[in-house]
Amino acid sequence: MHDDLQRDLAHVWHPYTRRSTLTDEGIPAITAAEGIHLIAADGTRYVDAISSWWCVNLGHGCREIIEAIQRQAATLQHSILGNLTHPGAIELAGRLARLMPTPDRHVLFASDGSSAIEQAVKIAIQHRANTGDTTRTLVACLDGAYHGDTLGAMALGYLEQFHLPYKKHLFPVVRLPFPAADDFSEARALLDIHARELTAVVVEPLLQGASGMRLYSACWLNALASWCRTNGVILILDEIATGFGRTGTWFAYEQARIDPDIVCVGKGLSGGTLPISATIVRDAIYDSFRDLPRDHTLQHGHTFCGNPIACAAALAALDLYAGGVIERVPLLGQRLRAGVQPLDNHPRVRAIRHLGLMTAVELQAEPPPPPGQPTRAHRIRRALLARGILLRPLGPVLYLMPPLVSTEADLDAMAAALVEEVLRDAETHR
Repeated sequence: MHDDLQRDLAHVWHPYTRRSTLTDEGIPAITAAEGIHLIAADGTRYVDAISSWWCVNLGHGCREIIEAIQRQAATLQHSILGNLTHPGAIELAGRLARLMPTPDRHVLFASDGSSAIEQAVKIAIQHRANTGDTTRTLVACLDGAYHGDTLGAMALGYLEQFHLPYKKHLFPVVRLPFPAADDFSEARALLDIHARELTAVVVEPLLQGASGMRLYSACWLNALASWCRTNGVILILDEIATGFGRTGTWFAYEQARIDPDIVCVGKGLSGGTLPISATIVRDAIYDSFRDLPRDHTLQHGHTFCGNPIACAAALAALDLYAGGVIERVPLLGQRLRAGVQPLDNHPRVRAIRHLGLMTAVELQAEPPPPPGQPTRAHRIRRALLARGILLRPLGPVLYLMPPLVSTEADLDAMAAALVEEVLRDAETHR
């Protein structure tokens, strides 16, 4: 294993990873996975309590998805969708369209969430040009949002601590205050100022993930959708993390009873097995991209857009979601919520947040630790890793976002371990 680490350090660039932690802590080498577990080369099993960055909703080694991948790989591995098609893309696009409130949609595939967001924003902007509405060029988003790490997505989810070197390269946006309860008035006032300049509003529905699992109400989202509809502004919803049952419904926006113009999905679309994402667009927008009498073609695409093997994985995943997985989420979420209840009102805990099968424990603010010393959240992360549970804190926020196929016993064990380590750390570091 020491040799593996040296070879890793020689060539692998780890995302979102401080280089000092690679040598200070070492890292497990994962060689297999099963169910809710990642399995290291030495046989250690780690509970994947974050669903490998929120995508492995159906667990690792899902037989139905593996078999679908194998069948597809034996016949057609890849074919572009430029002036060509294939059965998997046809079926998957239709299935996704029919999951929307109305099926009058077209689907543009990509490989990752950032690309799905980039597509959505480009579609919204070009739609205005196609229709001659050239004064609408601004895009609005929520403060603290995260929509990916490509430049366009970064402009919508700008975080000073992550993105300062790129600031001058990002396009300007209207940044709405994060919702306070159901009150839409502050956002409405800002939106009204820019109503004639806005082409689209982009938000993560109900749950802001990377900013610390922050929640806002379905009532506020409904008010935003109503404002967009009244003012002719395109509503783009980033369901990349929230889609496919994570919040207790197929999509989070369903809880606000709205009908968005563009929906971006990814992560759990393939059950976390293969990279595939999609931008699902209302036909009223798609119809402006005709090439006659003037050419308004969207000159945008990806090499692996609608890859047949990834489509096969996604279709198998959709069958499983529809087969009862999503129906269990509200009950499992209640179980997880009950498991962390001992931390309610603890002096070291600022807040506990729950939505669907996600629970977040936000620790109280603390002074910056001495150089080279971990924060409170990372001490707890290390303690849990030693117990075979994989977490990745978001600042002071420790969260559990396990696979949707976790059992009640699995959830009890995860929650109990988290509670124990928070309490132990509070006792040890008074």
